[in-house]
Amino acid sequence: MSGAGAEAERLVHRHFILRGYRVLASNAWAGGRELDIIARRGRRLVFCEVKMRRTAAFGLPAEAVGHEKARRVVRGAEAWLAQHPELAGLEVSLEVAAVHGRRIEQMSRVLES
Repeated sequence: MSGAGAEAERLVHRHFILRGYRVLASNAWAGGRELDIIARRGRRLVFCEVKMRRTAAFGLPAEAVGHEKARRVVRGAEAWLAQHPELAGLEVSLEVAAVHGRRIEQMSRVLES
């Protein structure tokens, strides 16, 4: 992970902690896919894909998560949940954290169970 990418993930990690979430994993591998951040608060479990851009020349960070990328994250999340059956039954969502510079510009839900 590049320095800027790692910094973006640390920023989002902190974002979840400050909002009362417990980060269960960062950069976890499951089903042959990397999951950037997995966080839980109460009955809510979030799989968060972190995207950052240094400039807008290649589009906004959130635009980097299209249908195919979301499908891959869902497959990874399913594999991760299969490895953690104690978390079955939680409300699961897939979110994208769009980071620009040192701030999170957008947290958007892509998918919810």
